[in-house]
Amino acid sequence: MLLIVACLAMPVQRAVSAQSVASANLSPQIPERQNVQLREGGIIRGPTSTRQLAFVFTGHGYAEGGKTILDELARHKAKGSFFLTGDFLTNANFRPLIQRVVAEGHFLGPHSDKHVLYCPWEGPKKTLVTHAEFQADLQNNLRKIQRSGVRRPQIRYFLPPYEHYNQEIADWSKAMGLTLVNFTPGTRSNADYTGEADRNFVPSKVIFDSILRQEQQDPHGLNGYLLLLHIGSGPGRADKFPARFGELLDYLAGKGYGFVRVDELLGPKSGGIH
Repeated sequence: MLLIVACLAMPVQRAVSAQSVASANLSPQIPERQNVQLREGGIIRGPTSTRQLAFVFTGHGYAEGGKTILDELARHKAKGSFFLTGDFLTNANFRPLIQRVVAEGHFLGPHSDKHVLYCPWEGPKKTLVTHAEFQADLQNNLRKIQRSGVRRPQIRYFLPPYEHYNQEIADWSKAMGLTLVNFTPGTRSNADYTGEADRNFVPSKVIFDSILRQEQQDPHGLNGYLLLLHIGSGPGRADKFPARFGELLDYLAGKGYGFVRVDELLGPKSGGIH
């Protein structure tokens, strides 16, 4: 599910130039003038030199926050990036939301077809799927995005299911013409899927405050951030974070941030969705 458990205990992030990006088997479509931060072959933060960030939303089984999210983005004339599974894309109940994502010019990218776990939660991150299984699952996801009205050359970024991956998955993604991206660590935003009955439940106020605190404490603020939220959290969570999304946008806009698509943050504009 935008219902995902964050991967913990990952290696320390590092900043690299675009030349290093190329040597790390990332997409060559990233301009040389930009710097990004990598983790296990995936981009976890864009350039910190400009006051821009990308909201990335993932979706699999729930979407009750979608209308609020799109309404608030529209109010700010902002763009978001929606990474959706194939199961989400073929859910008839979600079709109006998907159509609106495309019509309003947001980025629509893959999140795997069946929301597959690629490596164990604990211990060595060995790959749990074969190369052929990975390719088939991702290709199915891509085909469903294309049927939603997005041309294949415009689908250049991939956010893995559960935000959990390893270097091999990043390399396989690159071989399919996709650059793997993941959320920028430092806030609790990706915990907005947790339910009140869960041991790891994080209230929306704690999530909201963590974002503001990171913006104030990071030397670069939230510049280049990939700030991940979920489209829906399901019936297990009454404290829905989308109810505070507009307030968050108001605060960050007041700080001078621009809200852009992930392909605008990390590379040249794709020319729109057709």
